[in-house]
Parts: sequence; C-alpha cells; structure tokens
Amino acid sequence: MSRALAIWGFIAFPITAPSALLFGAVMGLLWLSTIAPTNGIIAVMFGTRWLATLSGFAFFSHQVGGFLGVWLGGVVFERTGSYDSVWYLSILFGLLSALINLPIVEKPVQRAAAMA
Repeated sequence: MSRALAIWGFIAFPITAPSALLFGAVMGLLWLSTIAPTNGIIAVMFGTRWLATLSGFAFFSHQVGGFLGVWLGGVVFERTGSYDSVWYLSILFGLLSALINLPIVEKPVQRAAAMA
C-alpha cells in the first residue's frame, strides 16, 4: 500500500529533481519491506523446518514478477511512447496486493496426523 501511495504521489505532482530524489528515497526505504513479514507468516503458518525453501519460492516468484513488470513496461513504452499506463498499473497492483493479503490469518496450518 505504501508503495502505491508513493507512486501516486510521484505522478500526481510535477516531476522535479527534488521530487525524483524524494521518490527514490521513499522507494529505497520500502524495497525490502515485505521480507520480514513474509518470513514471519511462513514461520508461523508452516514452521521453521522448510522456512528457507518456502521463502525461496516466494521470493523467486517475486523476482520473476519484477522482471516481467520491467520488461512489459518497456514493451508498453515502445508501443505507446509513454510510461503512464505502467505507473497506473503499478498503483493498481500495489493496492490489489494489499487487499489480497488482508484475509490472511496468521495461525499454524492444521495438518493431517502423520501415518505410522
């Protein structure tokens, strides 16, 4: 949500050198803001035995999404000559990500009893 607000603020006001520096600073502070909460939720829900593996899957998929976002942003710019739609999609995906995470219940996942 914070990233979406930062992007909205960046495109809502005139772009100047100070606004670009402020945007870069805010995004720099937020760029790792998901790692600790994600690892915490994984540890609570699934335990620590497979924490590294599950975190690896989560962040690998995040990197693939980041790659696709940048690459598709370039494709959109090549076709339209503008990054405007990419900025708006970034805001939309930031808000959708926040909404998708709201119903998460932070409690251990119930597993079937192990068979003897």
